[in-house]
Amino acid sequence: MTLSELLPSLGCEAADHLEPGVWPRSTRLGEDGELLFAGAKVSHLAARFGTPTYFIDEQQVRDTAREYREALPDVEVAYASKALCTRSVLRWVAEEGLSLDTCSAGEIAVARGVGFPAERMLLHGNAKTPEDLKAALAYGVRRIVVDSLDEIEQLGALAHGAQQVMIRVTPGVAAGAHASISTGTEGQKFGFSLLDGVPDNVDAAAEAVRRQPGLRLTGLHCHIGSQVSRVDRYEAAARRMAEVLVRIRDTHGVTLRELDLGGGHAVPYVGGEPAFDLGGYSRRLRVALAYACASHGFPLPRLTIEPGRAIVGPAGITVYRVCAVKRGSRTFVAVDGGMSDNARPSLYGARYTTRLVGRRSKAQRVPMTVVGRHCESGDVLADGISLPGDLHAGDLLAVPCTGAYHHSLASNYNQVGRPPLVGVKDGVATLLVRRETEEDLSRRDLG
Repeated sequence: MTLSELLPSLGCEAADHLEPGVWPRSTRLGEDGELLFAGAKVSHLAARFGTPTYFIDEQQVRDTAREYREALPDVEVAYASKALCTRSVLRWVAEEGLSLDTCSAGEIAVARGVGFPAERMLLHGNAKTPEDLKAALAYGVRRIVVDSLDEIEQLGALAHGAQQVMIRVTPGVAAGAHASISTGTEGQKFGFSLLDGVPDNVDAAAEAVRRQPGLRLTGLHCHIGSQVSRVDRYEAAARRMAEVLVRIRDTHGVTLRELDLGGGHAVPYVGGEPAFDLGGYSRRLRVALAYACASHGFPLPRLTIEPGRAIVGPAGITVYRVCAVKRGSRTFVAVDGGMSDNARPSLYGARYTTRLVGRRSKAQRVPMTVVGRHCESGDVLADGISLPGDLHAGDLLAVPCTGAYHHSLASNYNQVGRPPLVGVKDGVATLLVRRETEEDLSRRDLG
């Protein structure tokens, strides 16, 4: 029996317990049922900025970036901007010395807006448009990760000089995650195959790059998936990629000096889920790569990794206001947000926890299902959550670990405006991205 299940049977309140590792480090419980976040009261933040609102702890983002650099001092750490791409966030990670992984002209534009150093940037993606490639070339993005033979030809026609490129490889390593976020095995859209006889395989890619005078092949790239908690999956990927480096050398006469092993480091969303062992990852990954390279007489390449979720995910919370509580065969708690601000549960069954904030309740806790406001039965934010039986319209609910892929995946379904993003540090809240208004939504409709 878990602690949250045990406490009600003992006459205690599970509301007095914050699951370790799930909530941001700065969160604290007040005696009045208040939740403190980065030194500010959440109910006061909700009163000021409205609901739903994303809040992110700036100091935790900075601290986590530093932890990655300290754990991997000889490795390039590139923040995966798709997790959360705003000018403030990119400025924070730039100031902490991280590089930047982008996958569109739009993300490059945000980076350009804060003067992110182009020599510390890379662009990848399975279907880059001409606009994406032109934006990268115009800004001087140092590395472009190519993902198809067509893209190599298009990039070669656009590039002048010696644009550095890396080949994305499908290493055949299963991440162990949901199929929608597993990207390292055959049969999905990313990367070049290692299989002989396949037209678009890594050998064909290497040869295609070499035929383009404006391109210079400098390394290989892979990404096995997201929410990967097992370090041995990364060890397997490192060993496989070392073999590919040797294959390129022996077949094409090119010794590549760079290797990007992607990101996907898991974070816990609910109690009991494993946290990523950054220290173990650092030790085991470098040992595995060094041993594999030495075994083949290959010089150790410069290593890059791309954490995104792990940098910003655990630093965020989302605050909602309860619109209605419907009690029947199941108790449904409907809030003023939903799948338009958190698409992950409906996309691939992601699980979340939530808690009442702003008041203290002594009511018996009962299982409830927190649902959104949208016209979809799949608009469920958290199922089977233990909440106080006296929960009512107007109450505030906070959801942890929402710093990654919430703002990025937000939509305007049902013509609902996207929430604001607010940075909080030392009790001071700063609006980073304003709330989307009805005027914003109608501005593009020219009918």
